[in-house]
Amino acid sequence: MTERGSRAPHGRSSAADAVRIRPARAIDSAAIGRVYVDSWRTSYAGLLPDDYLARLSYLEQESAWRLQLARPGLATFVAEDGAGQIVGFASGGAERTGTGTYFAELYTLYLLEDYHGRGIGRSLVGAFSARIMRIGFRSMLVWVLQGNPARRFYARLGGQMLQTRPVRAGGTTLMEVAYGWRDVALLCRERPRR
Repeated sequence: MTERGSRAPHGRSSAADAVRIRPARAIDSAAIGRVYVDSWRTSYAGLLPDDYLARLSYLEQESAWRLQLARPGLATFVAEDGAGQIVGFASGGAERTGTGTYFAELYTLYLLEDYHGRGIGRSLVGAFSARIMRIGFRSMLVWVLQGNPARRFYARLGGQMLQTRPVRAGGTTLMEVAYGWRDVALLCRERPRR
């Protein structure tokens, strides 16, 4: 799945800014770790304590993602810019809370801030959805922090708000919201951007 002619970070459009979505490889663990840390620092500023975000480590995340990418049953996709740099990723697998209705879960979706609003997140979700359909999952959910603006993204993708739960992060208790899709086939199709 590839996007071409997307807007550049400053609103310009260029074929050189093409983004390619592909399955992650073990060698991607360092780049995924960097995107993870940088995305947490921008996405969760004001939600999580500054000192907690400052302590996030590229090396620790690289190590964690090296292990994650070796796990069977985990599907991970990366978004590469025109220069081959990883600017975002999505990963997930079987649903972890046992809802009985939603069988797959998007565990993570992170994108560097300069690449927001270009359809890359939608493409990553589409690639992940196509993969889980191939292994037999038709429904999916995702948990997102209640104060995270990404909630609007999941609602625009047609996710139905299901429930909330408390979660501990950075030494504080926050609320997470679950969004669900009963038919992930709808996420596999390209939709016009709004």
